[in-house]
Amino acid sequence: MALKLYNTLTRHKEPFETLETGQVRVYCCGVTVYDYCHLGHARSYIVWDTVRRYLQWCGYQVRYVQNFTDIDDKILNRARQEGSTMQAVAERFTQAYFEDMERLNIQQADAYPLATHTIDGIKRLIHELENKGYAYPAEGDVYYAVRRFPQYGKLSGRKLEEMQAGASGRVAIEEPGVSDRMSPKKDPFDFALWKAAKPGEPAWESPWGMGRPGWHIECSAMVRQCLGETIDIHVGGSDLVFPHHENEIAQSEVVTGKSLARYWLHNGMVNVGGEKMSKSLGNFTTIRDLLNAPNLLEPMVLRLFVLQAQYRKPIDFTDPAIASAQNSWLTLKEGLLFGYQYGEQLGWSDRHDVSFGDPACMRISTSELVKRFQIAMDDDFNTPGALAVLFELAKDLRREGNLLIHAGTSETDSQALRQQWQTLVCLAQVLGLESRPPMITETSHAVASPATVSGTGIGSLSDAQIESLVQQRQSARQAKNFAEGDRIRNELQAQGIILIDQPGGVTRWHRS
Repeated sequence: MALKLYNTLTRHKEPFETLETGQVRVYCCGVTVYDYCHLGHARSYIVWDTVRRYLQWCGYQVRYVQNFTDIDDKILNRARQEGSTMQAVAERFTQAYFEDMERLNIQQADAYPLATHTIDGIKRLIHELENKGYAYPAEGDVYYAVRRFPQYGKLSGRKLEEMQAGASGRVAIEEPGVSDRMSPKKDPFDFALWKAAKPGEPAWESPWGMGRPGWHIECSAMVRQCLGETIDIHVGGSDLVFPHHENEIAQSEVVTGKSLARYWLHNGMVNVGGEKMSKSLGNFTTIRDLLNAPNLLEPMVLRLFVLQAQYRKPIDFTDPAIASAQNSWLTLKEGLLFGYQYGEQLGWSDRHDVSFGDPACMRISTSELVKRFQIAMDDDFNTPGALAVLFELAKDLRREGNLLIHAGTSETDSQALRQQWQTLVCLAQVLGLESRPPMITETSHAVASPATVSGTGIGSLSDAQIESLVQQRQSARQAKNFAEGDRIRNELQAQGIILIDQPGGVTRWHRS
């Protein structure tokens, strides 16, 4: 089947057709750099990174642009609290963004335009809106006249009379102190394109006086500057549909007379324990707090957790959900490391080549499993369906690994196993799920577990300690305490010990 995308604008799945053959232009709304990225950011950027990877795997040349908002009231407030500057705060949290995204295996964008570096383009766009009668100055501010654009609301499906609460809510965030004076806006629906300078704040010269841009106009100007008047795909979180993306459309399309984007894609929100994640509820978690917690959650676990849900649906972040994702990742990881562990035993002559395990050097056949993977991803990036294919491959490889350990051989042809492993590695990379052994020693060619390399002691259990834990697990299972049995299995697996349950209640184990 051909790739189909759910378009927020039309509220339907539509066949994907590019503006230019083989080329895809994507714009992703980036972060306002005043704090560390949270789980909502993790979900959004994992999703869009996966979309980008899949389009590239399908043969498209993708130009992917993502902005940074580096001028905003929130940044200025943080700078005041810290006795710092807007630029220092923005630069610190921009660097933190890159550190967090690298851990989640998110590819860097082709361009990262900054609001403060797009001031000329922003002023030019506001001037064009003013000339066309869609913008008006008022006391040093400039506002967009919403009622002049009859199609306003076409993305969100809202009507003007229903939007008052949402619009005023955003104004309260964008314009603190507005209640202390009469608003110069002609209509409560109008929104700021340019804001008059306030004492002590950064400002730029403009035809309307010293000031700085509003939030919404930044993205319209950046899309135009980096990608052109119409792009293939505009992406972001569902919280941006209104007012941000609605306002982008209003700003851009009245100037160009063209659609801003052919497809609008939005990811669902992250809930924590069934509630919306927010600082006020005390359930707000940053990416680095989660990954740096004492339980040492692997970044790939978080990525897998996100991809196990359909991207448009909300996901609920809970301890059991993360534990389940952790177990699932151990299964995938074992499959991804199969070639490193058994390649030499299977007679793969390039096992110790530098390029071994690199998907760029692999060729996979269009098997039934590859077709199923593509069918799932072609259905509006159905990552749960795609993951089902990966788990099938990984579980088959686990069985083959057990045979190689305990029987010394496999009934499956060596090259067939290689093709199966390479298929898993290549398809997993499309989803950004990767694992390679951290260290391969020259003498024994043994694969060191991640924790052994980092010195945390994992992998250092003696045979006697392992046997003791195996016995504890068997006792727990006999007492029907399966949760405890699973906990011990997972603990051992996390330490590189694989348990194999056999008929008659016998459990064998081996080090991975």
